[in-house]
Amino acid sequence: MSAPRTPLSRERVLRAAIDIADAEGVEALTMRRLARAVDAEAMSLYHHVKNKDDVLDGVVDVIAGEINAAVEDIDGPDWKAAARERILTARSIFLRHPWAPPVFAGRTQVSFQVVLYHDRLVGLMHRGGFSYDLAHHALHALGSRALGFAQELFDPGDAGGDTDVPPEMAAAVPNLVGMLTEVAHDDPDSTLGWCDDQFEFEFGLDLVLDGLERLRTT
Repeated sequence: MSAPRTPLSRERVLRAAIDIADAEGVEALTMRRLARAVDAEAMSLYHHVKNKDDVLDGVVDVIAGEINAAVEDIDGPDWKAAARERILTARSIFLRHPWAPPVFAGRTQVSFQVVLYHDRLVGLMHRGGFSYDLAHHALHALGSRALGFAQELFDPGDAGGDTDVPPEMAAAVPNLVGMLTEVAHDDPDSTLGWCDDQFEFEFGLDLVLDGLERLRTT
C-alpha cells in the first residue's frame, strides 16, 4: 500500500520553489518544474499560486519569515550590538539562499514580513535613543544592508580570482590596477569570487553603525 500523498498547499509549493532555487538556481524555477517537484499537474498549482511572480512574492515572505523568527529574541540595551547581531543573523540565512538577494531587490509587491523586520529594527533603534527621524535616515543609510545583503557595485561573475586588467585599459585606470594588485583577495568561500564578501559586508556595516552611534549621541 502506497503512502498517502501530502496535500498540496501554498506553503508546500513555496517551500518546493525554495528547494529548487537552492539546488539549481532561481533561473530553473518554472511552473512546470515546480509542478514536478510537488508531484502535481501544472494546473493544480494555480489553486495555490497565481503565477511565477506570485511564487517569487511568496518566497520572499517565507524567507523573510525565517529571518524574523531567527532574530525575534535579539534585543538588549546596546542598540548597536543588537542591530549588528540581527543583521548578521539575517545575512546567515541569505547565505543559505544565495540566489535570494536579487529576488528581494526586484520585487514590487510589498512583503509584510520584510516590513515587519524593518519595524522591529526601528523599534530597537528607538529604544536605544534614536528619534524616529534619525531612525528613518538610518534605514536609508543602511539600505539593503539592514536586511543582510549588499547590492555590490561590481560583480565579477565567473571571473573567479582573475584580477588581470587588459594592458590597453590598465594605463587608463592606474589607481584601480594598483588597488587590485595590492588587496586582491583569495578567499575560496567568497560569494563574489575575488573578494572576501563577508569581511567587506561587516566592514561597511560597522562604518554605518559607528556613524549612526555618533549621530545618536549628538
